[in-house]
Order: sequence, then structure tokens, then C-alpha cells
Amino acid sequence: MCEADVYIRKKGETDYALLLSSVDKVIPSETGIMLESVFGEQKILRAKINEMSLVDHKILLEHF
Repeated sequence: MCEADVYIRKKGETDYALLLSSVDKVIPSETGIMLESVFGEQKILRAKINEMSLVDHKILLEHF
């Protein structure tokens, strides 16, 4: 399986919180990111990608 869990943190904070599990689609745009899980759940948010570790199935985001 190639899904990843997406975690997010507020700007200036150090701790990440789980946002969405089993994400298989990440679509960036100028205004943010759209995430879609294998279950069809979607989230659109104003954030940037800080790190992607595909071996660990983890994507770290930060709010603008």
C-alpha cells in the first residue's frame, strides 16, 4: 500500500497532530493543499508541505 498519514502543526509550534489517515492523493496549489484518502474523504487547507517521508508513510504540513 502507498498511503500516508498526514500531520499538521500551527505556524511557530513544534508538535504535529494527525489530520488525515490513509491519504493517497496530495494536490498542491498556490493557495494551499487538497488531500484525499483512500476512503474518499477530502480536506482542503491553507498549508505547505514541510516534509514527506514515503518510507515511513508520513507527510508533515504547516499552516500558512
